[in-house]
Amino acid sequence: MPDLDQPIEYVKGIGPRKAELLKKAFSVTTVGDLILQYPFRYIDKTNITLIKNIKPTDEWVLIKAKVTNFDLIGSSKGRLVAFVTDGSGFMELVWFQGIKWIQPMLAIGKEFLIYGKINVFNNKISLPHPELESNTSQDAISEVLMPIYSTTDPLNRAGFDMKFRRGLMESWMKSITPYQFPEMLPEALINHYKFPARIDAIRQMHFPKNLAEATRAKDRLIFEEFFINQASLMIQKLYRKNNIKGYVFGQIGHYFNTFYKDHLPFELTNAQKRVIKEIRIDSGSGFQLNRLLQGDVGSGKTIVALMASLIAIDNGYQVCIMAPLEILAQQHFRSIKKLVEPLGLKVELLTGSTKKKERVELLKRLESGDIQLLIGTHAVIEPPVIFKQLGLVIIDEQHRFGVEQRAALWRKATPLPPHVIVMTATPIPRTLAMSVYGDLDVSVIDELPPGRKPIKTLHFHEMKRTEMEMLMHRELAIGRQAFVVFPLIEESEKVDLENLQMGYDRLFISFPPPKYQISVVHGRMKAADKEHEMQRFVKHQTNILVATTVIEVGVDIPNASVMVIENADRFGLSQLHQLRGRVGRGADQSYCILMTGFKLSADGKTRVKTMEETDNGFTIAEVDMQLRGPGNIEGTQQSGSNEFQLANLLTHQAIFKAANDAAMKIITEDPKLEKPQNKGLREFLSTRFRKNKDWSKIG
Repeated sequence: MPDLDQPIEYVKGIGPRKAELLKKAFSVTTVGDLILQYPFRYIDKTNITLIKNIKPTDEWVLIKAKVTNFDLIGSSKGRLVAFVTDGSGFMELVWFQGIKWIQPMLAIGKEFLIYGKINVFNNKISLPHPELESNTSQDAISEVLMPIYSTTDPLNRAGFDMKFRRGLMESWMKSITPYQFPEMLPEALINHYKFPARIDAIRQMHFPKNLAEATRAKDRLIFEEFFINQASLMIQKLYRKNNIKGYVFGQIGHYFNTFYKDHLPFELTNAQKRVIKEIRIDSGSGFQLNRLLQGDVGSGKTIVALMASLIAIDNGYQVCIMAPLEILAQQHFRSIKKLVEPLGLKVELLTGSTKKKERVELLKRLESGDIQLLIGTHAVIEPPVIFKQLGLVIIDEQHRFGVEQRAALWRKATPLPPHVIVMTATPIPRTLAMSVYGDLDVSVIDELPPGRKPIKTLHFHEMKRTEMEMLMHRELAIGRQAFVVFPLIEESEKVDLENLQMGYDRLFISFPPPKYQISVVHGRMKAADKEHEMQRFVKHQTNILVATTVIEVGVDIPNASVMVIENADRFGLSQLHQLRGRVGRGADQSYCILMTGFKLSADGKTRVKTMEETDNGFTIAEVDMQLRGPGNIEGTQQSGSNEFQLANLLTHQAIFKAANDAAMKIITEDPKLEKPQNKGLREFLSTRFRKNKDWSKIG
């Protein structure tokens, strides 16, 4: 029986080097981790291709052939070449690595099952680094289906190849017990869906008798992943709502009422009013408010955050608003300070560039309670920052902060945790939001303020560059500003900077000084220099901002009316939508111009067409999830959705719905999982919560 908690480096035949490669490639650190890394497909060993029928267009092939001869060509760093035949033709096999392991296996006349990926060079077909399985010895693991696992070249070269891995799995699958993989699904659910037992499903995923058995096992394990995910989130949400006490914001007082009646700069939308009401009810309940506030670009999240802050301040508590970037924190500070100036509120800004003398004075005032609202970057979580009575924390673009960073801020509130609002301008598809943020209450501002003209989105090929520049000239002539953004490919920063330089040179010719001034922001600049260039643009000292880095979410420059996105097909849809949202902040007509070459991939065409046809962030997010998959949607990378080994929110939506409904029914009927039929689920979840730090208070 394998020890599931045994570090993988202590397994015979693995050792520290392979363990490090496994950790890097697949986050595998224990035997249990490796067992739960399932095959992604199977090769039918009865479906053997004759060598004469192999075509250059084939990808992976399985042949049964005998060795006719083999030879080591070159020095110790040469290559091992073998020729095999099945009677219908000959095939060349070649190895550049692991030769000392392969050569002793080869013998003239010995027959192998040979599986590999076709390589074609000068119209000659070969199989580099194929897998060999003796067709006569006892090491044939599966009678019919051969599991294929995800791997990497370094792992194969290190000797952790498919054959070694299958040998490990065969040994472990024979000896694992139900005690090690206890059942957590209630028996009624297993019977209803005709699922195999959990331990049987694990065994069948690795070594199924047939594809139908593999499919049943996979469906059960996908259901289980979704079910556990949803049940965990529902229990955390119920526990917090019923057990984690919160400060009672029982009154709507002077600050809120005065601002709402006399100083609100525009009429709130119905969506904003609805969300403020939800926050009022939660914060007055006596339990901790934990709410995700979703709002598309320009929907007015900041005013909602301010009014939630006024409720807290009216009840004698301090508020902290944390933003991921200094420019965004400064923007919040300027806009909020201006809005609340008539109220006499004490609002301050704390960032990494706050001068020491100012910081010392600010921290004294904060600890004494003199500062009612603190706005800042990650600087607000540093140990010297002490609040007198922190009651509400608002985090903008919360996915940009690690969970431990957020926890450091929560610990600044005593004796109770603060109320928490996390905001995002990245629309999240409903199923993704349920699996990622299911432990939070969700508010959606799904209505844009009146008076804003829709942004005109235009797609121009390279031949229309002059037309694009004419539009820019026209807007700049009436005093507007423009962004020109280039894509950033992290692994090719040199190319990005070359593209930026070429783009800058071209703009310099079309928009020459002194009539026009251009700011430049790119990844290799020092933070202070980037900040300086951004501030020049904010203050309208420059007309055009050229950037390789994405203009961050939330940066608000109402005077900017043109967003040019170069090589737009190289951006994801969510990025394109966020970039487009940097213009159209004022009442004037704004433009987003998508520049591309003539040749576009199918996905590129879909992205451009979607941008032209809709400005609805949630529609765009759904299309983006279909194109890129749920794991890559901006805003969810730190969500915990990587706990899914097999489940995919895009392709398994029917299973997700069934698992969510089942979890909802069980948790509603038995919230503490006290019924006998839910004992396995209770024990599994209690073990899971013990192993993982419970960050449920943090959001």
